[in-house]
Parts: sequence; structure tokens; C-alpha cells
Amino acid sequence: MRAPLSWLREYVDLPAGVTGREVATKLIAAGLEVETVDQLGAGLTGPLVVGRVLAVEELTEFKKPIRYCQVDVGDANGTGEPQNIVCGATNFAVGDKVVVVLPGAVLPGNFAISARRTYGKLSEGMICSAAELGMGDDHDGIIVLPPEYEPGTDAVELLELRDEVLDIAVTPDRGYCLSMRGVARETATAYGLPLRDPALLDVTAPGEYGPAVDVVDTHGCDRFTARAVTGVRPEARSPIWLQRRLQKAGMRSISLAVDVTNYVMLELGQPLHAYDRGRIEGPIGVRRAEPGEKIVTLDGVTRALDPQDLVITDDSGPIGLAGVMGGAHTEISDAHDALVDPVSGQAEGTRDIVVEAAHFDPVTVARTARRHKLSSEASRRFERGVDPQAGPAAAQRAADLLVLLAGGTAEAGVTEVHGATAPRTVTLPADLPDCVAGVAYGRESVVRRLQQVGCDVSGTDELTVTVPSWRPDLTDPNDLAEEVIRLEGYENLPSTLPRPPAGRGLTEAQRLHRRVGRALAGAGYVEALNYPFLGDAAFDRLGLPADDARRRVVTLLNPISDEEPALRTTLLPGLLGALRRNDGRGSQGAQGGIALFETGLVFRPGGDEPAAVRLPVDARPSAEEIAAQDAALPAQPLRAAAVLAGAREQHGWWGAGRPATWADAVEAARVVAREAGVEPEVVADRHEPWHPGRCAALYVEVAGERTLLGHAGELHPRVTKAFQVPARTAAMELDLDVLRRASPGAVPAPRVSTYPVATQDVALVVPEAVPAVAVEAALRSGAGDLLESLRLFDVFTGEQLGAGRKSLAYALRFRAPDRTLTAEEASAARDAAVAAAVTATGAELRA
Repeated sequence: MRAPLSWLREYVDLPAGVTGREVATKLIAAGLEVETVDQLGAGLTGPLVVGRVLAVEELTEFKKPIRYCQVDVGDANGTGEPQNIVCGATNFAVGDKVVVVLPGAVLPGNFAISARRTYGKLSEGMICSAAELGMGDDHDGIIVLPPEYEPGTDAVELLELRDEVLDIAVTPDRGYCLSMRGVARETATAYGLPLRDPALLDVTAPGEYGPAVDVVDTHGCDRFTARAVTGVRPEARSPIWLQRRLQKAGMRSISLAVDVTNYVMLELGQPLHAYDRGRIEGPIGVRRAEPGEKIVTLDGVTRALDPQDLVITDDSGPIGLAGVMGGAHTEISDAHDALVDPVSGQAEGTRDIVVEAAHFDPVTVARTARRHKLSSEASRRFERGVDPQAGPAAAQRAADLLVLLAGGTAEAGVTEVHGATAPRTVTLPADLPDCVAGVAYGRESVVRRLQQVGCDVSGTDELTVTVPSWRPDLTDPNDLAEEVIRLEGYENLPSTLPRPPAGRGLTEAQRLHRRVGRALAGAGYVEALNYPFLGDAAFDRLGLPADDARRRVVTLLNPISDEEPALRTTLLPGLLGALRRNDGRGSQGAQGGIALFETGLVFRPGGDEPAAVRLPVDARPSAEEIAAQDAALPAQPLRAAAVLAGAREQHGWWGAGRPATWADAVEAARVVAREAGVEPEVVADRHEPWHPGRCAALYVEVAGERTLLGHAGELHPRVTKAFQVPARTAAMELDLDVLRRASPGAVPAPRVSTYPVATQDVALVVPEAVPAVAVEAALRSGAGDLLESLRLFDVFTGEQLGAGRKSLAYALRFRAPDRTLTAEEASAARDAAVAAAVTATGAELRA
């Protein structure tokens, strides 16, 4: 809503020195969103005057039309002689009144005017267009003024070129501020000044001789006022003050009748529509559209109507979309540039007008506007709530302006169709605002502020508040408490720190989640948060078979993108997309490669969830309803995933680097598992989207059962190609919920011994089919409690070992917590470990 300060002063006696920015500050403190304060005419200096065109000489030797004009500017130039001005516009003629800027003036944009030679003539000023004066974007022609203004009249004051305009972003609950009446009410309250309500008019009482109206759908239209104005002069034009107020408010002048309806809408907030009475066939009706009906709206578009659309009709069918836009069939036409009837000698155009001021259901109007993608100034107001009591005053105001400006006659008959509606009352404890804000306002302040809003208040401790008709958003006691608090000033609320309730801190699942994130970040991975949406294309790129459980998804009813309409069942597509973007933009990390991780929920429907039911909004759902709603939700396990590509260790003067491999992905999975105090079992596996020969499955023990934790390894070449990520990209994905259940509980702190370590190396020869993890498990089981750590440091194959055999070299570290180990104790522990490995895997000790 654009509110000119000059217009606002008509309803509120603001102090003379108050600026637009000061008013904006007050309104912002009251809760309105004033985005900008436009300074119209800033930098404009005169002389800028009215001129009368005396003569026009067409200069034909140029490629475009150029006119050399003599213009009478009265005594504004100090001599009384005509001004000679070169102009390229052609929309004026001899005798027209125009706006002339004389040498020495400065137009908006710091455009200084001086006498200069152009097109072979001396031009002493300029004839101005609306765009050159900052009145709009119309560059097509200069301004032609009505003939009653004398040459030399100050055009700055005539055209109201200097003003301040407040641009207010009206929130949905403040629909009444989409009018000067609403903004003026807030301004008057903010300054503690009386309001001259423009809706307080002497309204003609309803009579039986008004235009015929038949409202069939009383839910969609609960009030309809119709008035007729006859004998309107079609050639009448909107006066300058009316045009300028519309321009400042962001609307363009169209014709007098349409300008009047727009002006009243801006003034009172009640949208109006004017019909050409001669084109209406029968009574005006309000009903829902019938199947197959169409309408040509004022924008010239033929629209197929939906049975839910509320329409204005006559005997010929729909003539308007209620609350959105009128129809072209009953459009007002004026006589500007029209032909004269040869019989009557009168100009053609609309002479009899019917003014509609109705109140339509906000939801119906909003749905119609969205259905037809046709947002209008009227629909914006109806969607946010229009004062249902403002219709008669708005119709009276429009009729008065048409009589005043167009020479019409308002018919005595007024049609008023409305249902019986009782005022809305809300019971409010007098101390509720005090309790909500934590400030002692007192009953008198509460009553005074509610009365400033427009409420009628009665009662002592329990206040009975009658809400004004223009505030449909005030429905609950808390709404009224908010009004009191905002008018008392949000800035006056004390700043206090909240006192958190006593609790036990984070849950074990939350602590594990945080530890996993810190551990991966410490291992050189960067967290990447991705949208939890995907589509079938992601599963195709992952190479998942048609019967893979990950293809069973939860589909959204209103997805952000039609290409990703479902919730994710795996974290990998989002991470691989982030990897592709970072790699394409050269965003490698310190090691020269890219390593990303993410922790988040995935959504895995089982297919047997009961259908969800719509919960009530007027009361808290019962425990059974909440339980049924929870049962309808799919499983949402918490996952951790990581992807890495490029160099894992960068080369330099210290030596050669190392690329990221499947082993790094497996190690990332182990890093995550260690945060839960678990050492997973790593087994070779085949599982999409990993390379079949470089994929590992990780298992942990949960309640005595071997349970799959996740997978890690190198991605299949077809997958890396499909996602356009570097070749040999590795990835891992684990189920943190499974890991939490496998955790023994609190992770013990590392034991620090003051005694020295005893290191023993052992090399075992085993068949190539024996996994290193099996050998490692056997060594651990045989070494006993003295074993502190075990590390595989070499794998060797060669002719001397024989075909199909490999050598695994391990470093075993032994330490006792209470003494220094002897060489015999360390050797005995090593021998026990080797014996266990020989028994379990058939290994041979390599000499």
C-alpha cells in the first residue's frame, strides 16, 4: 500500500513539521512494515509553469517528427513574451495547455534546463512529459492539461509534484491497512490524535427503487449494495488531483468512472465495480458458475469458469468474477476521442452507471484468483479481509464523486442485500496482556488501547470486547492482548533472558550424533547439508534394480520440484550432487581432493503403514489420534554418509601424495563406529551402487545378533559417470540408529599407562581367500588382555610364497597397566596370538 503523506494529512492533523520518515518510524513501532519512504519531487526547482500553445511549425527535414512551438507562459519568464521551444512530441495541438519548464529550472535526476540551439533552432525550455517530471513512466507524449488553467500558473503546486509516499508491506492480518482509512487510523493512534474517518458519511437509506439484485449464494456474498447514477457526461475527465493521487498510490488513470471506483477503494478499502447500466440485461445476480460457462474479463481474456467460482451475472450469463475482475460485456466506456452521434449531436459513451459495493468470502475470492492466475487490487483486499460494513459508505462516496465530477444524478433508490450478522465479541481477562508481556499495564491502559483499535469494551476484571467490523483477524483473547502490547510499544518490553527448565541434557542419540559429526570433521571431511528430496532419476543413476527397497519412497503432495517429488531413502544422491558442484568449481580441500559428509534422516516406508487421518484444528487431538498419526509415519532412521574423491594426501617436498581409495571410505566408517565404542566387522560384499570388487559390508552385534551397519567402498564406474563425479570416487553410508543400539553405552575414556610398550611383529602366510579381518580377529582373541593395539602394516605376494598365498605382517603392541612387561611375557602373548590364528585360519608363521 502506497500512502501519500499529503493525502494522509486530510484525515489526521499531523504537526506541520512532521516528515514521512518520522511517520514511518511511528508506524513501524506500531507493527507495520514500512519498506521505503519515496521523496517525490526531490531536487525539483522551478520555474515550472502552465503554458498555452500559440503556434506549431513542423520541421520536416529530419528523420523523426520535430516541432518548433511558440508557447504563452504568462509573466513567468519575466517578459510576457512567448517562449520558443523545440519538441518531439505530437500529441498536442495549438490552443492546448501544457507543462513548460523554463531555463534555470532543474528536473528530477539533476537534469538542468537551459536555452540551447537544437535542430537549427533556439529552444528556450522544454515541454514536459509525465516521466520527465517523475509522475510515471509514460514517455509517449507530453502532459495536456485541462483548459481552465491560465498560462503562468505554478505547475509544481498544480500537479502536486512534491510529496512523500510511504510504501507499506501489508501483512495478511492487517488487510484494513490496504486503505488510507486504515493507515490513517494507525497514524492517529501512534500520534495520539483524533481521526477524521472518511467512512462517516450521510448514507442514503436502502429503498425499493434501486437496481434489481438477486444474491443466490449468501455464503460467498453476505452483503451487496447497488446504486445507480444517471446522466453522467461521457466526456468528463478525472481532475488532476484525482489522477495524481492514483499515480502516487501506484495506479494509473483510466477513465473518470473507473478512477472514482479505484479512488474510493484506496480511500476506504472497499473494492467497487462500475457497470454500464445500458448493457445489463435483467437483475444483477450472485451465484456459483455453472459447468461450461465462460467469461471475457476486462483484460480481454476468455476464461473457462470452474463450478467453485463465484460470479456476478445478469440474464445473459456471467458478467464478472466476484471480487476479482469485471467482465468486458458491461465495461464502462468514455467519450474521449470518440465520435459524435450524428442524430443527437452528443458524444458516445456510458451515461448511466450502476455501482457495486459487495462483501465476498475471502477464501472463495482467493481460490478464484489463484485458479485463474488473476491477482487484482480487489482480490488482494478481499483475500485479507474487507470491512463488511463499509459497502454502503463506499457506494455513497462513489455516487457523490460521480455527481460532482461527471454531472450525474444519483438515483434515490438504493439496493441493500445482506444477512443478519451479530457483532463479534471476545471475553478477555483484564490482566491477560500483563501476563503475556510480563509488564503491568493495568486495566485502564488495556481498555484505552482496545478502544483506540475500535473496540467497544465493558466489564471490570473480565472484559467483554466487541470487535470492530474492519478487524476480522481479532478472534481470540491473545489477538487482543497483542494489540495492547504493540500499541504500548514493543520497544518498551523488558529484555530478560529465558530460564531453561531443569533437564538431563542431551540424549545418548543426540550425543552420538554430535560426536560423529565432530569425528568426521576432524578426519578432514566437510559437512554438506542437502535437500531431502529426490526422484526416480537419482535411483537410475545409482543403478538400483527395480525391486530395490530404496526405490519405495514417500511422495509429497506439494513438492518443490516435479523432478524430485519424493523424500530421500539414501543420503548418497545429495552428497554426490554436492561433490559434482564442488569439483566443477575447483573447490578442492587442503589435501587436494574433496571429502564431504552428511548426517540426517532418510525415509523408508514399509508399505503396511495405516492411512493418515486429518487431525482436528479446533481442539487438541486425543492420545489415540496422535498414536494413529505416528503409526502412519514411515520409518525415519538417522544415517551418516561420506563421499571422497581426488587426492587424500597431497604430494610435496615431503614425498609423493596418495589418491583416495575404497580403504579411506572403510576407514571413515570405522571412525564413525569408534565414536560409539564399536569395532565393526568388515566383510567383502556386492551392493549397489558400489563396485562389486571393492565393496565392504560392515556388521555389528546388536542384542546378540549380527546386524548390518552399512556399506563402504569405491563406487561403480557407471555410477560415477552418471553423477559426473571423478573416477574412483569412494563412499560410505551407515545407520546411526543401529550403531547406537550396538553401543555398549558410555564410551570409556582411553587408558593411559605409565609403563613402556612392548612391540612384537609377526608375519603370517594364509590363502588369498582368507580376509585379513579374520586373521586380525584370531590374533586379538589369542593375545589376551595385554594386547593394546594391532595394526596390519604390510601385505606381500610373490613366487616364493607360492600361488594363491599371501603374507600379512602385523605389529602387536603389548602393555600392562601395573608393571613393565618382561620379554618372556611379551613373547608368550605373541605366541598365543599366532597359535590362535593358525588354528582359526590355517595360517603359517613366516620365517
